[in-house]
Amino acid sequence: MTTPAYRDARGGDAAAVAALARRTFTDTFGHLYAPADLALFLDRHTADAWAAEISDPAYAVRLVEADGAIVAYAKLGPPSLPFTPEHGAVELRQLYVLSAFHGGGVAQALMDWTIATARARGAAALYLSVFIDNHRARRFYARYGFEEVGPYTFMVGTHEDEDIVMRLAL
Repeated sequence: MTTPAYRDARGGDAAAVAALARRTFTDTFGHLYAPADLALFLDRHTADAWAAEISDPAYAVRLVEADGAIVAYAKLGPPSLPFTPEHGAVELRQLYVLSAFHGGGVAQALMDWTIATARARGAAALYLSVFIDNHRARRFYARYGFEEVGPYTFMVGTHEDEDIVMRLAL
């Protein structure tokens, strides 16, 4: 396995990022959902949707490549959570790493990039949501200083999950 390389996403990456988004979500959470609910959720991760976000300056997407394939990504964008954040807040929309790359510093590098990018954009705060039972991710975010704000209902198809909204003052 080669050393991971980091770069910003480009329009031509959309199909590969969409496939990775579907794979990492399914690998991490797929066992929790009925196949129909999972399929409804995954249908949102299209190459066209990713291409639109990659080309939109309101978003920033960082990729990690190893052995010629994208193995992780982080997506920063405008707040989408159902609450009113302070002016200038941004949201870490997604941060996913293939399990073969867990524990190797990839998630830390992506989080460092996310925080630095949010600060460079002048954001006052960085928000994210995390599945309530994803204790590993919650500990990871807490190490960076994120604090719990409150619950959030995250829909996977017609299935309601409880997520926790977390905030980091920048």
